[in-house]
Amino acid sequence: MKLGVGKKPAADSPPAPTRIEAIGSVADRLEAAGVEHPEDEARALLRGAAGLTRLELALAPRAPLSEDESRILSDYAARRAAREPVSRILGERGFWTLDLTVAPGVLDPRPDTETLVETALSLVAGKHDSPLAILDLGSGSGAIACALLSELPAAWALAVDLSPEACAATAANLGRCGFSDRAYVVRGRWAEALQGGFDLIVANPPYVRSDDIAGLDPEVRLHDPALALDGGADGLDCYREIFGDLPRLLAEDAVVLVEVGFDQAASVAALLAVHGLQIERVARDAGGRERIVAARLAPSPT
Repeated sequence: MKLGVGKKPAADSPPAPTRIEAIGSVADRLEAAGVEHPEDEARALLRGAAGLTRLELALAPRAPLSEDESRILSDYAARRAAREPVSRILGERGFWTLDLTVAPGVLDPRPDTETLVETALSLVAGKHDSPLAILDLGSGSGAIACALLSELPAAWALAVDLSPEACAATAANLGRCGFSDRAYVVRGRWAEALQGGFDLIVANPPYVRSDDIAGLDPEVRLHDPALALDGGADGLDCYREIFGDLPRLLAEDAVVLVEVGFDQAASVAALLAVHGLQIERVARDAGGRERIVAARLAPSPT
């Protein structure tokens, strides 16, 4: 009897990469693509792909990835290497002490804007438990309104945005954070249809000069909506629109705070003065740039 030749045993499959090995591999890919802080971002993508908290990753860095986790992480890494922001890949961002949904077509909230929240809270420090009326103009994701409501338990907020996508995103994040019963969302162009009586007005309007948009980082230029970026030829168009309404919107002893471009604080302060407001404070962001201008109505001359 002729003996058949058996099949050659298949080589053992390579072992699945561990979490820490996968982070190193993704970090190398991101660094080659010019991404800043590649290891931090690789860790964030790994946590998202595997559904891990920071603590779970720290406790078991050498656990192997499953096939599904590896597949998802590979997709995430390709998207980030193409300069899609991590927050948009994962669909959320940490802002202040909150986790917020980052919706398509809506400005991705930045850490610089936390300076506005911090400054606003310091200016109403003696009114922590007062029923403050907050107006958030150009609410975007609702990040500012959510952060302020999280720290001011008796306050309520009106959030206004021209974009339907932004209004939906604001409403969703207010609901996610548990603030829907203390907030209203209205679609409109700044404050053109509103009445006064607000104790705190906040805004992070578009302030990028039109000619500068093409030179922005791809994470911003390709993924943030132009409506939330373009501030006109000098970057100040939206401030001009907003400031004309402030005298009729601000309650007695109220304060307004706006985020500005890194070189715009003096110009914005001058525009506020035109409309009868005096500068209360100019606050710097973590990078030392003048980022927030706060003002109050100037007292009437006696």
